[in-house]
Amino acid sequence: MARSLSRAGLPLLELAVEDAAGVRLAASVGAARVELCAALAETDGITPSIGTVTQACLVGLPVHVLVRPRPGGSVYTAEELDVLERDVAAVLDAGAAGVVVGVLAADGGPDVPAFQRLAGVARRRHPAAEMTFHRAFDTALAAGLDPADALARLERAGANRVLTSGGSPDCATGLPMLAHLVQLGRDHAPSVQIMAGGGVRLEHMSGLVHSGVHAIHTSARGVDPSTGSRARAADPSLAAGMAAALRKAA
Repeated sequence: MARSLSRAGLPLLELAVEDAAGVRLAASVGAARVELCAALAETDGITPSIGTVTQACLVGLPVHVLVRPRPGGSVYTAEELDVLERDVAAVLDAGAAGVVVGVLAADGGPDVPAFQRLAGVARRRHPAAEMTFHRAFDTALAAGLDPADALARLERAGANRVLTSGGSPDCATGLPMLAHLVQLGRDHAPSVQIMAGGGVRLEHMSGLVHSGVHAIHTSARGVDPSTGSRARAADPSLAAGMAAALRKAA
């Protein structure tokens, strides 16, 4: 197993995976944790089955589970929030170390009361459970929400980190905002980590490291030559190359 990418000053590497095999791959390249989801290629990720969560957690690497009951926007009805609460409880009971979820309010910004409810459910199950606010944050930035206010909301809501491309379609174009978010976070949300994610490529690793982000999130999926679109699963060589590039950049 490769050395974990977790020493001081080096951003953590998180891989987005869909099953236990993906978790084993992440461990082999030295990733610090995984985000476990289902239907990544088809939907950008939805909640995986409890059987998949249980199996993935047996590998031994920290598993943070995406809790997203459907594709589409992140403004939820009362019934959908009830589903989110039940799924958060279920994945923590199945062994997850954390939850990845995003909830937006009517003004387009992070929904503090709703996220607090979900964080409360998680931490009653597992006091050390980590809460990541997913790329619904980018929807908020794209809608014009002040980034300092958005980060402050996340801190009030109890988020440990935010997954973001800086409000852009991908991290390459969002790099200046990612660096700005790191700076804003020091003043407005010092307990919230900035995790870069969205279209991360091998050649982006150095720039992301030097932006000061706390973690880098990638699915490490290459291109399927038969279709010309993104592959369904991580490419082991690409994942290892990204881990090596991260170490080299640091």
